[in-house]
Amino acid sequence: MAHFAELGNTNLVLRVIVVDNSDCVDENGNESEQVGIAYCKSLFGEDTVWVQTSYNSNFRKNYAHAGGTYDQDNDAFIAEKPYPSWILNTDTFQWESPIGPPPDEEDDPLGNAYRWDEENQQWVRV
Repeated sequence: MAHFAELGNTNLVLRVIVVDNSDCVDENGNESEQVGIAYCKSLFGEDTVWVQTSYNSNFRKNYAHAGGTYDQDNDAFIAEKPYPSWILNTDTFQWESPIGPPPDEEDDPLGNAYRWDEENQQWVRV
């Protein structure tokens, strides 16, 4: 299965749909993003904008999600910013807390869960 993201006029991801691989194959039997885009346009209108996304994040850095954006200059999908203080990692195009990740198993062998406390800018054990 192939996945395609519909983009709004500011590259906001409006939705992600699943397309059968057979609807993305060119006349030579090769998978083609352009053929998949043409198929999506045939379903939703010629004025729609589509970009293929990878469920496994094999290309375009991350899987697209409704509410996220597509950065055309970096050919990357970016999720919605979860908190105002978080910073975009321009290598992974994922949001990171300003103090780093929560404690991992080495720092917390009990495997406690953590949540981000935006007001106090820290990870809090749940």
